[in-house]
Amino acid sequence: MTRRRVLAWVGGVIALPVIALGLFLLAAWVGSSIPRNADWSEPEDGIRIMVESNGIHTGIVMPIVSSEKDWRETFPSAGMPREADGWLPTHVAIGWGEKEVFLNTPTWGDLKASTALRIIFMGGDGLMRVGHYVNPRPSEYHRYLTLRPEEYRKLVSEIEAALPPLPENGERFSYESFEVGARNYDARGRYTLSNTCNQWVGDVLARSGVRMGYWTPLAGGVMKWVDDPTAD
Repeated sequence: MTRRRVLAWVGGVIALPVIALGLFLLAAWVGSSIPRNADWSEPEDGIRIMVESNGIHTGIVMPIVSSEKDWRETFPSAGMPREADGWLPTHVAIGWGEKEVFLNTPTWGDLKASTALRIIFMGGDGLMRVGHYVNPRPSEYHRYLTLRPEEYRKLVSEIEAALPPLPENGERFSYESFEVGARNYDARGRYTLSNTCNQWVGDVLARSGVRMGYWTPLAGGVMKWVDDPTAD
């Protein structure tokens, strides 16, 4: 094999993942820009939730107790004082993701290459992370969304459908979390590149009747459908 052919082969090998990433990002942008429930409008009154993001992962923040749901019945940790400060939480922040990452990866810098490759090619089991907040404030990363009572009931149903049945003792087991004040619970579903944590949030909101993109594998694809309270 000539040197020119070797260089061409090496260049092709390097270019393939770059092209694949570019196609993925383009598909994510297009898919997240096509709306589901295009005619939906946010009501003036209802149950106020938040959609949150850390730039990579999104979640749904809800009051622990409302006229439609008491989350202490589903997540025992929601009714307990927070270990960090002893405060009783007022809201739960629910997100879904890959089990091994949630349980064994404190930061993105700790993500093993073997774990990343397994998720890319094989996927992984789902897990639900439940954070516990005290009167969260709106920001660029925590955006208000008001739902009608019937929409909120659908939201609750969609979230609870992602949980396995209660064990015979009636107590739902939870794992410790690297996130301060959070707990991890077993969840249904398979995490893949097409069914990410952000896709789960987008699907749950869309099935509740909220306007949301069809395919939202990235955090930005979810957040662009929720008004930023800090925007001019």
